[in-house]
Amino acid sequence: MRKTRLAIIATTATLVGLPLAVGPAVADDHSGHELTAELTQLNDSGASGTAWAMVDGTQVEIKLETQGLLAGAPHAQHIHIGGQNVCPSNDQEGSGFEGALQVSDAADQYGAVAVSLTNEPGKTGPDAALDVENFPADASNTYSRTITVSEEVAQQIAAGDGVVVVHGVDHDGSGTYDGDTKSDLDPSLPSEATDPAACGELNVAQMSMPEGGVETGGASTAGIEYPAAFALGTLAMGLGAFGLIAARRRATK
Repeated sequence: MRKTRLAIIATTATLVGLPLAVGPAVADDHSGHELTAELTQLNDSGASGTAWAMVDGTQVEIKLETQGLLAGAPHAQHIHIGGQNVCPSNDQEGSGFEGALQVSDAADQYGAVAVSLTNEPGKTGPDAALDVENFPADASNTYSRTITVSEEVAQQIAAGDGVVVVHGVDHDGSGTYDGDTKSDLDPSLPSEATDPAACGELNVAQMSMPEGGVETGGASTAGIEYPAAFALGTLAMGLGAFGLIAARRRATK
C-alpha cells in the first residue's frame, strides 16, 4: 500500500512538473512586441492615419494607413527615436512658412530619424531619410514592410520609444511643393517637401480583455501566460486527487 501511494505521488509530481518544462517553449512561439499609433495632423495639413508595428528580435513589421496628404507628391515617413517620445501639437508654431513647424523645431520631442519607411527595395536607415524616389506619393496610402534594424533600435521601439512622422505639406495650396522657404534638412528642397504633416507615438499595445465569460459560468483562461500549462497543471492535480482517494479507499477496505 505504501508503494502504491508513493507511485501515485510520483506520477502526480511528474504531471505537475510537465508544464514547467513545456511552458516557456509555448511562449517562445508567440514572442514579439506589438505597438500601435494614431497619427494626427501637424501644420493644419489635414492628414491622419494609423500605424501598427510588431517587433520580433531585430525584425520590425510596420504597417501604415494614411490619408489627407498632398496627392502626386512624395511623402517621407520615418520612425523617430531619441527625443521625448511625443508628438508636437498641431498648433505649435515653428520657424517655417508663416510660422509653420519645420522638422528641427520639434526634434527634441520626437527625436531623430532611426528608420526610413521607404518602399521596397529602398534603403531603410537614417541615411535614406530623404530618399524621395522611394517614398509613397499618394493622398491616401497603405504601407507595409518588414525591416531589419539594429538590436538597440529594436529594443527602443519595443519599449514604446518610437514616433512615426509623415512629412510633406502644401502650405500655400498650390498643389505642389514650392515656395521661397527652404527645407531645414536640405536647402535644395522647399520646406513644404519636408515639413511634418502627421505624427503618432508608437505605444505598446494593451492586452484586450474578454468581453464576457463562458456562458456556463466557468472561469476563463484569458490573460494567463501559459494556458496549455495551466490546463495540464489542472489535469495533474485532478489525477493526483483521484489517486489519493483511491488509495484511501483501498486502505479502508
